[in-house]
This record gives sequence, C-alpha cells and structure tokens, in this order.
Amino acid sequence: MTRKHPVVSLDDCVDLLAGFAFKSQYFTNKGEDIPLVKGENVSQGHILWGISKRWPVSEWESLAKYQLRAGDVVVAMDRPWVPAGLKWAYIRGDHPKALLVQRCARLRSKSSNLDQDFLRFVIGGQGFENYVKPITTGVNIPHISGKQILDYKFPLPPLPIQQRIAGILSAYDELIENSQRRIKILEAMARGLYREWFVHFRFPGHENHPRVASALGEIPQGWEVKRLSTVSEVNRAQINARSAPDELHYIDISSVSPGQIDSTTTYTFADAPGRARRIIQHGDVLWSCVRPNRRSHAQVMHPEQDTIASTGFAVLTATQVPFTFLYFATTTDDFVAFLSNNATGAAYPAVSGSTFEKADLLIPTASLLKKFGTATIPMAEQIHTLQTKIQNLRRTRDLLLPRLLSGQINVEAP
Repeated sequence: MTRKHPVVSLDDCVDLLAGFAFKSQYFTNKGEDIPLVKGENVSQGHILWGISKRWPVSEWESLAKYQLRAGDVVVAMDRPWVPAGLKWAYIRGDHPKALLVQRCARLRSKSSNLDQDFLRFVIGGQGFENYVKPITTGVNIPHISGKQILDYKFPLPPLPIQQRIAGILSAYDELIENSQRRIKILEAMARGLYREWFVHFRFPGHENHPRVASALGEIPQGWEVKRLSTVSEVNRAQINARSAPDELHYIDISSVSPGQIDSTTTYTFADAPGRARRIIQHGDVLWSCVRPNRRSHAQVMHPEQDTIASTGFAVLTATQVPFTFLYFATTTDDFVAFLSNNATGAAYPAVSGSTFEKADLLIPTASLLKKFGTATIPMAEQIHTLQTKIQNLRRTRDLLLPRLLSGQINVEAP
C-alpha cells in the first residue's frame, strides 16, 4: 500500500545561496587556483571541472560565504535545463574545493528533518525537472529565480526512510561512478599512446628512424603533414525534407560535453528543430563549432539508425586513418588552440567546417596507423559498452526515484 508523506516546500527546510559576481577579467587558468562552479560547467548531475574558470587561491579565505562543501547541491539559474536534462549537480567528497558563481544556486539542508543526500535525489528527480521547465522565463536568457526554486513542493518521509532511499539510489550512483572511472582509465591509456607515438615520436622502432624537416618542425621520415580534408570528410551528408526519416534521434550541442554524448532526443521529423540535419555514422567525430575552447566533442559509437546531429556541429568522418586516430588528433591542446585562434564572433566565437578542413595534421606511415587502430579501437568499444551500462543504470535509478519518493515502494524497516 502506498504511504503518503507530508508535503513540504524547499523553503521549509533548505538554505539557498546565490553565487558571487566574480569579474570575468580576473579569471585565471592556473591549476593551483580555485575552480569556479558556474552555469556552463554544471551538467546533468555532475560538474565539468575540465572547463572551469579559476579564481586566485589567495582570495579563498575572504570568500568563505561562497565556498562549496561536500554534499552541496547546485542548480543553474540561467538556462537551467537543456535537452539533455536539468543543469544541476552535487559536490562529492573527492571534488576540489570550489567557489560558487552568480546565477547558480547552492542548496543545503537547514533542517534536521531533511537529509542532505536525500535532497540531491529530490533535485535530481524528474519531478523537480518537470516543475522547472514550464516556469523558466526569458527569451534571450531563459532563467528561474531562487524564490521559484524554493517554492518547489515534495513529499518528505521520516528521516530514517530518507536515508534508506538515499542509500538505495546511491548504490546505483556508485556503480555509475565505477564505470566512469574505468572509462577515464581507458581514455587516458588511448590518449597516452597517441601522445607517446605521435607527439613524442616514441613509436615502435623509433630508435633507428631518421627525422626530416617539415612545416611542423622535424618529423620521422616517411610521415607527412596533410590537410584534415585529405584524410577525412567534413559534414559528409545531411537530410532534407525529401530524404528525412519519419522519426529521428537528435543530438543537440547542449547534449555533448567534453568527450561524451550525454543524451539524444527523439522527434518526428515534422517536430524536430530546423538544425537537425547532420547525418552521423559509427566512428564519426562530433565537434561543436561554437566556443571550441569548451571542448564539446565526442566520438560517435554505434549510433541508433536515423541519429542526426545539429548543424552546429562539424561532423568529421575518417577516410584514410583509423577513426580513433582522427579523434585524438583533433582533440589535442594544439588543435583546440588552432580552432580557438580561428574562431570569429565576439559574443559566440565560432568556427566553420572549412576551418576544420584546412587544419594541418601530422600523418604517420600506414603501418603505424594500422597498429594504432588495432590497439585503440578495442578500447573505444569497451568505453562504448561502459557508457551503455551507465545509461541503463541511470534509467533504472530514475525509474525507481519517483516510486521511492512517493512511497509506492515501501522501504520501511519490517
């Protein structure tokens, strides 16, 4: 039997703090400085630390009010949701110390009746997302206010039940995090091999391999500097009204974070955004053309049929090199710097497909390319398997969440 719990508002039991107005001209990129948590690096349940701006560490103590601590829940107040889902996250114990930026809200339990871990599942649940979407206002910058967040109402079980619910859902999170750690290890292995062979030139047999002059400096003999367009196609194909499927799975720019596709949204063609045009296939590299310094890129692995990307992406299809080589070659710091230096537009710096086409890549011998593909493509397949596992775990967790919160699933001690 479903047990009903008292309904409360966040305002009854949560302290909400909006972040500080840090001046962008004083942001730093020094590793020792303090990462800032702002809307652009708050994703669906996690923080994108890799794109965080930073603030001088010398000012940490003076900004005690805006310091984040383990367990804190944060919600983006500007553009609070994207097709991939609500822009929220929580601070884990192993996260770096960080500061909260304006237009981000920090939520922290102020009541002994509300467990902080339970709170993060309330905010991460479909109920809160469904509440936020229709109340988001603003044309140029859709937003919500702190008061609107605090007005959200939800059922609050007794504390022991909250803790059991949090424990059940946290078990799924731990499995997800284990898979994410394995993904990071595999990515580091593959990228490390690319760097070892093709940046430091410590490839098999390099000891007796002479070097020659090139436009990029000295390179191993037999290697060539080529335009990206000679080893891949850029924006190979797109759909139109005559060739479009009845239904498509759409990848929007906001659905891609550094190194991964977070979600796809299914539409009928008639209802799909006008930018849903780029046809993608297995092995393609997706690169967001807008603000390339944010590194919104991903390798496409075994997409569903009729998966279509936004025209805001450049879609790179390997033709003369393994797809893993193309991915790592176009996601190095040097390549990102090339894109950023060639971006145009002050408000939204962007590049075009032709920018990618004219990029120079260092291409090794065919035999070495084959060895690299043989070593790294199985790693990409393992990463894909783990990402699929993560999606299934999240789906199961998200199905459980509303049933646990509503009391449909009884977690009371016998």
